[in-house]
Amino acid sequence: MSRLQGPSSLKRKWPEVNSPAQSLTEHERLLYDVIRSKQDIGIWTRDMKKEAKLPDNVVNKSLKALQVKKLIKEVVNIQNKGRKHFMATEFEPSKEISGGAWYLEGSLDTEFIESLKQLCKRQIERRGVATLEEVTDSINSYPAFNVDVTKQQIEEILRTLILDNVIMEVKSNGMGEFASIPFGEVCYKYISKVGLGGEPKAGALASIPCGVCPRISQCTPDGIISPKTCVYYQKWLDF
Repeated sequence: MSRLQGPSSLKRKWPEVNSPAQSLTEHERLLYDVIRSKQDIGIWTRDMKKEAKLPDNVVNKSLKALQVKKLIKEVVNIQNKGRKHFMATEFEPSKEISGGAWYLEGSLDTEFIESLKQLCKRQIERRGVATLEEVTDSINSYPAFNVDVTKQQIEEILRTLILDNVIMEVKSNGMGEFASIPFGEVCYKYISKVGLGGEPKAGALASIPCGVCPRISQCTPDGIISPKTCVYYQKWLDF
C-alpha cells in the first residue's frame, strides 16, 4: 500500500463502548490485557506466552479469536522481522517497532522518499533559494501529494539532496536572491549544473556524509542502517 494514495493515520484509535472486548473468554481477556499493556511497543508471542502462563494451544486459539474480533493486530518489528509481534488495534507502532516515518509495513518506503526528494528539488529549483519552512509549506499544499509531512522529515530529505550534490545549505545575506529571507537565516540553494564540464560545485557539507546524516545515531556496523549498505558513504569512499 502506498502512502501517496491518501493521508496516513498515526492517531491512537479508541475501542467503541460496545466493542467485542466486552465479551471475551477468560483466556482471551488475559491475553488481551497482556498485549494491550504493552501499548505502542507490542509484544513477541514467546514473551506473551511466558507472561500469560498459558499453554501454546490456548494462546494460539485466543490470538486467532482476538484478531477476528479486531482487538489485536500483527505488526512487523523491523528489528526482528521473523518474529510474530502483536499489538492492540487502538495503538500505532512506535518508531522502535515500525522504523519511523520512512518505513511502511516494515519496509523502507522508497517510493515515498523518492517522491519527496523530487518535489523538494523542484521547489528549490523553481525558487532558486528557499527556507525549510517554505519547502515544507509548499509540499503540504501540493494538490497531488496527499500526505502531510513534518519539517523534520523535509530537513532529512534536504540533507540527502545535499549529499547528492543537488542543493547546498547557505545563510541568507538579505540581498539579491536572498532579499525575501531574513539575514543569517539558514536556507537551501539549488546548484546549477552549468559550469566547468557541466558538473555542479559540491557543497561544503557534501564532503563528509556521516557528519550530516540524520540517521547517524542509528548507524551500526551490522544494523539495518550501516556503513556497509550506505550508498552515500560508498560514494564518498569512491570519490
